[in-house]
Amino acid sequence: MARKAGMIHVVSDNARSFGTLATELMPGIEVVHFVDGGLPSMTATAQRPRVVERLRTLASFAQESGAEAILLTCTAFGRLVDDVQSAATCPVVSVLEIMVDEALKLPGVIGIIGSHPGTLETATRMLQDRACLEGRSLDVRTRFCPGAFDAMQRDDWATHNRIVLAHLGEFAQQVDVVVAPQPSIERAVQAFAGANPNVPVLTGSRLSVIRLKQILEAC
Repeated sequence: MARKAGMIHVVSDNARSFGTLATELMPGIEVVHFVDGGLPSMTATAQRPRVVERLRTLASFAQESGAEAILLTCTAFGRLVDDVQSAATCPVVSVLEIMVDEALKLPGVIGIIGSHPGTLETATRMLQDRACLEGRSLDVRTRFCPGAFDAMQRDDWATHNRIVLAHLGEFAQQVDVVVAPQPSIERAVQAFAGANPNVPVLTGSRLSVIRLKQILEAC
């Protein structure tokens, strides 16, 4: 019987992109995808209990479907991974926590770029919390790309990428490393990284699928 991994998304296109990566990096492992497109609008603090409930429901569905490990691909809710873990006995990890692990390995000013305010707030808080636990100070700056998320939801990737690249080019001159946690941002980042190889830009999808594979191998 084939081994299985679960993935929980809030952007439907992530199911396609992560599925492609899983086929490349985890051949022979079946992936079950669950999408809740209503969560991106539920970033208010008062809505957090309901968000956790919905994510926990999806995690339980993933495990019922045979998943031995679960990946949360939404960075805006990446800090909720511990809350979601309580709904499953298999490991639950998030793209955001994996990105934080990688970002903290690098020196200097860390810049976070995103198209959703929830991602920027959550990523900044997680980085600062982790740095505090390690007894170090951290200079974190953020860059919001207004209009990019709406363009992505319209499936207008040309506009999305143009907006992100415009902000990324300027932002990269102000920081030592750019972190792009959102999987949707990666399309634009790939074009930027090719043109500016001296600017470190961390993206999460590939690193996360590799981590997911490692977790499955350790089970």
